[in-house]
Order: sequence, then C-alpha cells, then structure tokens
Amino acid sequence: MSKLFDKILIANRGEIACRVIRTAKRLGIKTVAVYSEADADALHVRQADEAVFIGPAPATQSYLLIDRIVEACKKTGAQAVHPGYGFLSEKQEFQKALAAAGIAFIGPDAHAIYAMGDKIESKKLAQAAGVSTVPGYLAAIPNADEAVKIANKVGYPVMIKASAGGGGKGMRIAYNDTEAKEGFVSATSEAKSSFADDRVFIEKYVEEPRHIEIQLIADGHGNCLYLWERECSIQRRHQKVIEEAPSPFLDAKTRQAMGEQAVALAKAVQYKSAGTVEFIVDKDRNFYFLEMNTRLQVEHPVTELITGLDLVELMIRVAAGEKLPFKQKDVKLDGWAVEARVYAEDPFRNFLPSTGRLIKYREPEPGSDVRVDTGVYEGGEISMFYDPMIAKLCTYGKTRIAAIDRMRRALDEFYVRGVSHNVPFLAALMAHPRFREGRLTTNFIAEEFKGGFTAKHLPPRDPAVLGAVAAVVERRRDERSGLSLDDRVVMLNRAPLALTITGKESDFVVAVGDRRIHIETDWVPGEPLFHGHGRADRRRGLGLAAVQRGRPGRGAGADAAPGRALCPDAGEGRTRHLEVPAVADARPARVGRRGRRAGGQGGRAARRRRGDEDGECPARGAGRHDQDPPCQGGRQPQGRPEDHRVRLSRWHCRLASPSAAGSSEALIVGDESAVGRMIEACRRGPPFARVDEIDVDPVDLDILPEGFIRLPTV
Repeated sequence: MSKLFDKILIANRGEIACRVIRTAKRLGIKTVAVYSEADADALHVRQADEAVFIGPAPATQSYLLIDRIVEACKKTGAQAVHPGYGFLSEKQEFQKALAAAGIAFIGPDAHAIYAMGDKIESKKLAQAAGVSTVPGYLAAIPNADEAVKIANKVGYPVMIKASAGGGGKGMRIAYNDTEAKEGFVSATSEAKSSFADDRVFIEKYVEEPRHIEIQLIADGHGNCLYLWERECSIQRRHQKVIEEAPSPFLDAKTRQAMGEQAVALAKAVQYKSAGTVEFIVDKDRNFYFLEMNTRLQVEHPVTELITGLDLVELMIRVAAGEKLPFKQKDVKLDGWAVEARVYAEDPFRNFLPSTGRLIKYREPEPGSDVRVDTGVYEGGEISMFYDPMIAKLCTYGKTRIAAIDRMRRALDEFYVRGVSHNVPFLAALMAHPRFREGRLTTNFIAEEFKGGFTAKHLPPRDPAVLGAVAAVVERRRDERSGLSLDDRVVMLNRAPLALTITGKESDFVVAVGDRRIHIETDWVPGEPLFHGHGRADRRRGLGLAAVQRGRPGRGAGADAAPGRALCPDAGEGRTRHLEVPAVADARPARVGRRGRRAGGQGGRAARRRRGDEDGECPARGAGRHDQDPPCQGGRQPQGRPEDHRVRLSRWHCRLASPSAAGSSEALIVGDESAVGRMIEACRRGPPFARVDEIDVDPVDLDILPEGFIRLPTV
C-alpha cells in the first residue's frame, strides 16, 4: 500500500472544502485552505490546519487563478490538491501546472479531462466506445440558418447545446424553425460569456426525460467500477434540486447496462479517480449518453450513504497510487438516500438569490439517517460573489418512502434567519404525491409548479394537531407568568378551533372536539424548535366549550364588537385566542424583519404600558370573528395513533387600518403554509396596512404512533 500524503490543499471553498477536510483529518492528513477577501472568516478556513490568502472576492481574481494555487502549495508544502467541484476542477491546464510543479492532482489526468470536457468530442468518443448516444449533429454549427437546416434533418424537438457547457448554461429547446434560429443566437451568446467558447451543436430532444447518472471510481491499475446510479430528474432551469440513489425507475437489467457502458467510456480515456457519466433516459428505459463529469459531483453523498464508501478517501488513495480495495461484486446497494440542496434564495420571489448574515442558523442533528454538509455557521455571511448554497441535506432509509419522510422531518428542523431560503419549496417537493410515487421527469417542477412556487403548494396540516401545538406553546409561555387558562380558541383562517388543555411542565392533554391529543415535550420558551411526542384518539361528549357565536364572558361574546380582532392577551377568565393569518382580514402591506422587540413595541410588558391590560384588543378592522362558523374538529378513526409533524411561526404584529385610530397589536400563530400566505398578502396588500414582525419562532411537533418516546430539544 502506497503512503498517503502528509498534507493536501483544497482548491475550493464552502461545503465541499469542509467535506474534503473532514475526510483528510480522519486519515491523519493535514489540510490547507485557500480563501479570498470575502471568505476570510469562512468555515473552511476555520477548519483547515493552515490557510492561505489568494486574492480579492471575485473568483476570477482568486479561486480561478492557477498560479496562486500552485504558489500556495509551494508555500505550505502541500503535496497534493483536491479541486472539489466547480472552479478549476475540470481545467486540464490546472492539472498540467500542478504536475509541472511536482504536485499531485486528486482527480483524473489532463487528457481525460480534455476528452470528456468537450461535449462534441466526448460524444464521438462515446460512440466509438459503444455507448448509446442521442441522435444529432456532432459538429460545431456555424450560423443560425445552418442550425435550422440541421434541426429539420434531426427532427423537432431539438436541443441546442454549448460544446463547453455545463450547469444548464448554453442550452435551448426548439420546437420549430423560429425557435431554432432564436435558440442558436441566445445559446451561442450565453456560451461565449460563460465559457469563452461559443461553439454549439444540436441533438434530438428526448421528451419525458429522466436525468440519471452513474458514479464511477477507477484507479491507475486498470480497475474501473460503477457505484450504482443517482436520479437527478428534479431540476429547475436545468439545475439539480433533489437527487436520490438509487433511481425509482431503473430495473436491474437497465442499471447493469448503464453501469457497464459508463465503465467502457471511462476505460476508453484511461480514466482514474471518481467521475460521473450522465444519461438521459426516456419513458421506455432507453438511455443515451449526455456527458461525463471528471470530478466529484455535488450529489455524491447519496452514493456514499447507500454503498458505505467514502468517495473522497478513495480519490485520495487513488491519487497516491493505491489500487481499489474491492471488486464490482463487492459494491453493495443498501437502502435509499435523498439529497436536498438548501439555498439562500426566496422561492416566493422566483428564487431570487438572498445574501447577508446568518443571524440564526441551526441544522438537523446528524445521525445514521441524517447527514448535513455545510460551509456556513451562525453569524457567517452568504456572499454575493459565490453560489448561495447553505447546506446539502441528505437522509437515509431502508425504503424510498422512509428516506423521503425522514427528509420532511429534517427540513423542519432547519432554523435559518437573516436570509431567505428554499426550505418551504423543498418541503413541498417531498410532500408532492407525484414525487412520492416516483413519477419523475426533468420537467417535473415546470409542470407541477406552473406560474412559480406559491404558498398554496405547501403541504396541508391537520388543524387539530396544529391547534394543540399552539395551545401547548402558549401554555408553556403562560406558566412563566403564573397563568393557567384551560379553555382556548385557535383561529384557523377565521374558523375557530375550540379546545381545552390540561397538564403542565412536560405532559399535556389537549381536547379538540371529540379528540384527545396527548403531548409530551421538554420544550421551553426561547427554543426555536418545538419537539414533542404524543398520541391522538377520539373522545365523545366534549363540547366546544369556548366560542360559538358570541357566548357571554368568553372573549368572542357580548364584549366582542363586530370587526374587532380577538385579543391574544385577554384578561383572567377569558378564552385565549391565537390568530392564524387570515389573508382577507388583516391584509398587511409588508413584513419587516426587526428582531424580537422591533421599534420598542413588542412583548406583554409593552402592551401593558399602552393600556391593553384590560384584555380588550383594539385591532379593529382586522377581522369579523363574531360571525365565524362553529369549530370543525378533525376526523380520526377510534383509538388510532397519528403521525404528524408541523411547523408554526409566531408573528407579533402591529396593524394599522382606516377603521382604527393609530395602530394596535395581535398575536398570529400559523403553520408554514399560513405564514407563506401571510407573506404573499403582505406583498399584495393595500398601503394603509402595516405589519412588523418582532417574534418568529418555528415550532416542530412530531407525534409518533408508538406514544411517548422523547427526543431532546434542539
């Protein structure tokens, strides 16, 4: 066995740099990070043994400068370089420069990078190696008129693609001559600006396609193995969003055929290290070579989870001259893994990138079924200069549905404040029936989220469980002030949900209609995530107990005037009302992010100073709850346990409207869907309304079928 390196340099940043550092440390190898001005305090810099400054924030002046990386290696004595993905990872000039300096490149040789990096040449090589390829014209097209002629010969629809492209750039679909001409112009322009190479070619566009790729690992001794496939069909604008392994579509025969063809292509270019061969697969399981990525893929963790292999370790060992320690028959395929890319972007605003400081950042607790690869930390920055990825979240299960369900729970455990994020969108994907059934194509998002992502796409929640969680949260808050109100009403979009709560400290029973929901939790106010466990069953004979069309002495009764919002801080003896945003009622114009006591308006103490201690809520015009219909409890089979997980957000708002003098306050408690609707209403609302968010607490409840099994709070 060859001696491994003493020190390696990672020519990258963010989560992939941290990922490589983690394996290197486990192997006893010292690590060197490189960083730009924008990354001086980045996580990969903190985790490495050494760090070298390489230039200003723009990548063209730092991470893409080959001479700076080589100089950093010489300065620190690094014997090898891991390029990660992106930046210089697929630049043959980089590998050559390192070789000239006597520094090992943890990746393939320059000739393999060159051969597979050009899409036209790689397709010619694939055909020669007996790999299935998409019909098309494999030569650079000189002009738009020629593009139209070729498209007619191939047959519409066609895909116009940049020869040096990647990441969805320089790609256009054309269904007719006009689109072919326009697509050629836009594809060549984008290719030139992105890759300094405006060559494009045309191939047949496969309709209802799936994007499925084969992971390879090869050494320098003639051994090349395939490590099964990854399904990457969930894409937005040709960018991968969700990946999983294995594919829910392939059968054993197709899987083997794709793996063997991928190996044949790799051997044709004497490939060594980790690499990925991507295929397009049609509805009949016919597959066609797309491209080969001569680097570690973003989505490699799902392969590691189902095989038990560490791809970074294998890359390091191969670069050090070692043989692969196993054969094809030894590669296991155990269970299922799913990866979701958590980005700093606003899905409600057409995925507009979001930059700034991570005021709060907590991630799911890692374990055997949860893995988080990240390059950020609480208090760190999401920079405008680089990819806005926050983390890659991976979950594992023995079955596909188990992995998906674990992903849904893990997504709820993220707590991100300071920047927008796409967690609601990822949660909606995990809950989508078509996704859960495995009926995927690369058009999935375009077909299922026409017009963009909105709050209506968020998964529905059980109102009874949602109300029970809200009641427990408020009960725990009230315990600090000595209150103990049993009867409460949660307003779910103008529908009152009356309930009664008993218990204290960690054990509660919430009666909702004819149901009893038992909740055990060690959550305390101030914790951003609520973890509880419980059981739901039916109970007969329980009345609504609180609000029904103006019952005296209960907050919505004789003292609740039409148009008045029910006050969340009613005095002793009144029913507590917890508002969920009703879009047609408050209609706020905007939501600000101002912290817990923005503008000095927050908290019970502030409300008492303004004279609200008598329990009357002056937020007139915010709703007409005296006309609400009776509570509708959920339906649940007798004695059957439930499995739920919900997320709440506490919104403390100042409301202003023409029907009220000045402004007033109301407490809003809603699930993720309700909060999403409120945000949308804020953006559409009239100018006379204003909402200031001063207290937002995501709340998670996990009710397990087996009863009172406790998980620690975050």
